[in-house]
Parts: sequence; structure tokens; C-alpha cells
Amino acid sequence: MPIVNAIRDFIGLGGPVLWVIFLACLLLWLLIIERVWFVRITWPPRARRLIAEWEHRQDRQSWRAKKIREATVSRASMELHALLPLIQMLVALCPLLGLLGTVLGMIGVFEVIAVSGNDDAQAMARGVYRATIPTMSGLVVALTGIFFTVRLRRLADRATSRLIGSLTLHQSGSKEFSR
Repeated sequence: MPIVNAIRDFIGLGGPVLWVIFLACLLLWLLIIERVWFVRITWPPRARRLIAEWEHRQDRQSWRAKKIREATVSRASMELHALLPLIQMLVALCPLLGLLGTVLGMIGVFEVIAVSGNDDAQAMARGVYRATIPTMSGLVVALTGIFFTVRLRRLADRATSRLIGSLTLHQSGSKEFSR
């Protein structure tokens, strides 16, 4: 349990805003893991099923068939890009939560100055130290989230492009959807 104690001590240093950042980080990573699972595990069989349904169609050239293809691609793209806006919102929210923690920490520094004046430099330094921890935490969470958001968007765009390419094929045989 030393890790739990270290996390508790770290959050104690940064104030209550770090609990909110921690919860946002937890939600962010759960959403990222869900999207990775969907794109890597759930999507490939679904894409093969959509391609098989398209290949079993007799009519692939009419206006109606083209609209059905567009609707299929649109639904697939929505599935692949689902939750990405929420992940992006959490990534943008984390630095703002860090800034909130910094403001609250600086209020503590100003309280120390109001009570003891400028004489207690050590107490002011502790307050500034405490004020910077939420900012650092929010930025670290956001930076890791940005990397995975960009990666997930690329994976979703690539899978959508593969589906578009497969649905325009006239011969039988599906492409691989593992990556």
C-alpha cells in the first residue's frame, strides 16, 4: 500500500482540486481504453460484416445503392469517432482544473501574507509550491490525453477509409481490419 499512501500524500499537498483532476484523469483513461478496445477488438468483425452485407447486394450502382453505402459509411464513422469529443473535452478541462488549483493555492499564500506579513518566507514558499502542483498535474494529464486523442482519431479515420475502399470494390474479398 505504499503507492496508495504516496498518492494520498501527493493529493494532500496539492489540495482538493487534485481529487477532481484525479477523477477526470481516471475517466479520461477509461474512455481511451474503451476506444482502443473498440477499434482493435470490436470493430474488425463489425467491418467484415458490413462488407459482407455490401457484397451480397445485387445492386451496387444505382443512386439508392450509393445512398445506402453513404449511410453505412456515415454510421460506421460515427461509431469509430464516438466518445472522441468527450475525450477532447476532458483533455481541455484538465489544465483549467490545474489553474483553479493554482488560484486556490495562491489564495492560501495571500492569507499567509495577510496574517504574518512578508516575514514568513518559508510559509509563502510552501504555499507557492502547493499552488503549482495542481497546474503540473493538470498539464501532465492533458499532455498524455492529447497524444492518445490524436492516435485514436487517426485509427478511426484510417478504419473509415478502409471501409470506404472496401465498399467500392466490385469483386469479392474483404480487406484486413486489424490495424
